[in-house]
Amino acid sequence: MPRILRFVLPAFVALAAAVALTTVARPAYAATLTSVASFGSNPGNLTMYAYRPDGMPSGAPLVVAMHGCTQNANDYFTNSGWRKYADLWHFALVLPEQKSANNSTSCFNWFETGDTARGGGEALSIKQMVDYAVANYGVNPARVYVTGLSAGGAMTAVMLATYPDVFAGGAIMAGLPYRCATSSTSAYTCMNPGVDKTPAAWGDLVRAAYSGYTGARPRVAIWHGTSDTTVAPANATELRDQWTNVLGVSQTPTSTASLPGGTSLSDYADKVKVYLVSGMPHATPVHPGSATDQCGTAGTYYKDTICSSYYQAVDWGLDSGAGPSPTASASPTASPTVSPTPTQSAGPCVRATNYAHVTAGRAYQSLGYTYANGSNQNMGLYNVFTTHGLRQTGANYWVIDDTAC
Repeated sequence: MPRILRFVLPAFVALAAAVALTTVARPAYAATLTSVASFGSNPGNLTMYAYRPDGMPSGAPLVVAMHGCTQNANDYFTNSGWRKYADLWHFALVLPEQKSANNSTSCFNWFETGDTARGGGEALSIKQMVDYAVANYGVNPARVYVTGLSAGGAMTAVMLATYPDVFAGGAIMAGLPYRCATSSTSAYTCMNPGVDKTPAAWGDLVRAAYSGYTGARPRVAIWHGTSDTTVAPANATELRDQWTNVLGVSQTPTSTASLPGGTSLSDYADKVKVYLVSGMPHATPVHPGSATDQCGTAGTYYKDTICSSYYQAVDWGLDSGAGPSPTASASPTASPTVSPTPTQSAGPCVRATNYAHVTAGRAYQSLGYTYANGSNQNMGLYNVFTTHGLRQTGANYWVIDDTAC
């Protein structure tokens, strides 16, 4: 397929958040970001950069971090903060870099089918970078993680879908669901206003990426600003639906918590976590400073809200040397307030449009989507065309029941 981008995605830029320390870590003066000339057949024609901090032990974790449009590996390495934590906790970094010959704005081609399938294109190039690091740096193949912002976030979803056998976890920042778009034209619609599919439909796209795979799946974190006008916040909901379905958990959170910077955390059985940063536009959440939970440098695509890299690195166990298995339970970063689901019982059953449900007080709308009161089940877009049946099972508690209603 043609690899030259035929349009510009101007705001798919900069990736990343950074992590801070209680006291600032001493720079690893001997270690530098290094270009790797040959790491495999490289069908996606990407460039590989790697960083190994001084004192990195054998069997260390590896984080693959992908930049956004108009950015490059060095920009991500310099500004995201991952280097600080690599130095502090002694894990390796791999930073793929897009070439302008592949994409006019240096975006990873998350919307091209040839670059988002297992065994080919950019996806295979990134996987080969991991293989190279395992073979040459002695990193632990069971502790490989991937993250990225915007176009890099969308490619993070690609890697989690196409190579679930390679990654233990991933963090998608202001990204999009796997196979939301299959061309440059459809990418616009995916970005804004977003595409609405059922959890099963989204999940099927991931399962088809590695047909027949029955092994462990990576844990998934989703970060998004509620005021993002480039990649609509609705994509965070669709990503949640996709990965909760793939990992076999409900779209109703098992716990919720409030974090700094106006950030809400919804935890889905410790397999999927959704972090929504109130009022943040298209950016990576950072929080400059020297405290343990502070990091990064504020800028156009780095907003001073919360140090997302700190929370993500700790959630992956990079600070302790003992990370969780891909789908195992781990202690949450914050102490959440758990909201139990009431026992279902027969009750009023109403079928109406999403608009009518909201007007009648059976549901509410947020960021263009409709949610059932109590259960918080996603009912799809907030409009007068989408229709659902809702059954009341408790005081102001409604569940979707399209069969009986």
